[in-house]
Amino acid sequence: MSESIWIIALGAVVAGFVQGLSGFAFGLVAMSFWVWTIEPQLAAVLVVFGALTGQIIGTVSVRRGFARPLLLPFLLGGIVGIPIGVAILPSLDTHLFKAGLGALLVFWCPIMLFSRLVPPIRFGGHVADSAAGLIGGVMAGMGGFSGPVPTLWCTLRQMEKDAQRSVIQNFNLATLAFTMAAYVATGMVRATMFPMFAIVAPAMLLPTLIGARLYIGISETTFRRIVLGLLTFSGATMIVSAIPHLVARQ
Repeated sequence: MSESIWIIALGAVVAGFVQGLSGFAFGLVAMSFWVWTIEPQLAAVLVVFGALTGQIIGTVSVRRGFARPLLLPFLLGGIVGIPIGVAILPSLDTHLFKAGLGALLVFWCPIMLFSRLVPPIRFGGHVADSAAGLIGGVMAGMGGFSGPVPTLWCTLRQMEKDAQRSVIQNFNLATLAFTMAAYVATGMVRATMFPMFAIVAPAMLLPTLIGARLYIGISETTFRRIVLGLLTFSGATMIVSAIPHLVARQ
């Protein structure tokens, strides 16, 4: 149990810093640590709790306004998607989950890194934004991964940095709050998890504030290279760990 506590704390520290710096990715970073020792349902609750805590801290420390016309389509799609993700979570397969999450990281992060070389996507309008929000909502319900798809979509649209931060920060805050409420309503949050919450919240507090502080002055290119490089490596290691178990089933 002591080893799990240290891993939970370390994951919260690193994920808190990354979320403070980038405005998203708490779940992806935390799960790259927690997936090794924590069963998926517990990890999902901890991710939602930690990511929501980080978004609250980020909203206070990095204010980027409230771009309602940009945010609303994402948010409507996200609210529809959350119950779908919550329904999927109880039947989630651990090794398939690791392989899928790892594949997402390996596929998504390099695209994010080189997306500035791709012409901006202009088609789809609010319908496409809602679709990205829907996928983000499903992934939020499955374990707090609300940010990757909407962030990728905003990046492919080549939104200005602060506008993107505003959309993603507020989208994550709203969808994670709905997801946590759904977890509580369905009984997924249990009293035995409260000590874990007491580990995650203080562990991530200072790193999140430091990351948010660095965001103000750091260049977009630098923070992308650091964060996306870490996430790509984490995804690759999760795939490698899951493949032997999946092959053994065949």
